Amino acid sequence: MTTKRWIALLSAAALVIVSIGVNSLSYIFTRDFSSLFEDNFALNGPMYEENVLEGGGSTERIAVLDVSGVIQDTGPASPFAAPGYNHQLFMSQLADIQEDPTVKGVVLHVDSPGGGVMESSDIYDELVAIRDNSNIPIYVSMGSMAASGGYYISAPAEKIFVHPETITGSIGVIMESLNYAELADKIGIDFNTIKTGPYKDMMSPNREMTKEERNMLQEMINDSYERFVGIVADGRGMSVDAVKKVADGRIMNGRQAIEAGLADDYGKLPDVVESLKTDLGLKDPTIFEYTSSDSLSSLFGMNVSGLLKKNAETELIEKMLTDYQAPRMMYLYGER
Repeated sequence: MTTKRWIALLSAAALVIVSIGVNSLSYIFTRDFSSLFEDNFALNGPMYEENVLEGGGSTERIAVLDVSGVIQDTGPASPFAAPGYNHQLFMSQLADIQEDPTVKGVVLHVDSPGGGVMESSDIYDELVAIRDNSNIPIYVSMGSMAASGGYYISAPAEKIFVHPETITGSIGVIMESLNYAELADKIGIDFNTIKTGPYKDMMSPNREMTKEERNMLQEMINDSYERFVGIVADGRGMSVDAVKKVADGRIMNGRQAIEAGLADDYGKLPDVVESLKTDLGLKDPTIFEYTSSDSLSSLFGMNVSGLLKKNAETELIEKMLTDYQAPRMMYLYGER
């Protein structure tokens, strides 16, 4: 083994040790001193605060929300994980907007390849509630990518704006698993599986999937696909048949999305904000966004992956440590 590989393995071991220490300290402070700090610190997860982008009246405001990265609820942030989308944090922001009478409009900036079926549905439901129950219009500004689940959450918007180079579409559902049974057989690895039914180990990586199992999973996938298509049809005012013509998993650029009826116009984020202001007839609204605020828990939950320089070996080890391996249905384009 080369010196670089030894360094990579030792670095990974050090990260594990630091992670255990960080999590232990976080647990101690959260459990034993929460009553002491509860008025000044948030110990149960990352918090956020409002950041004013453009000052104006206090009774008429536009919220700029950001969904960047894979839409997935990974639970408490891992010290190994890079900063990115936080599902619980974003859901809290959506709940705040519903309760804020000063918010007159929402601009949702999406730069995501999609993510989990459940998480995308969570966001969609809250956006529909904001639009229908609170009568707050939603405009979407798509960034470099708003594909699959990224499009799913954009569908209920009143208007969708793209850049000519935006990658969007990818309407569909995917579910994957590894199968290393043949490799294991070649190197002499046996698996002992004890289960309560013939399908308990469905999509197991150590055996071939049966035709019956594949049909079961395909039925599940088809159900989620039909819901996806229905949501796009409802949000875009299109027929189901029209949506299905482009809902075969294909990606498209901004021009193609507009021509297919999946987007309305070109525009970057500042353009979208200005368009919403004009359409609402707001002369001097406050434009604000939510930003993460420092807290005691964030001190102990700091990301330690950035302390050491990464190479291919450490990135692979990080992926193995942080990725959730169970197969699941995803509205996702590309490899996460």
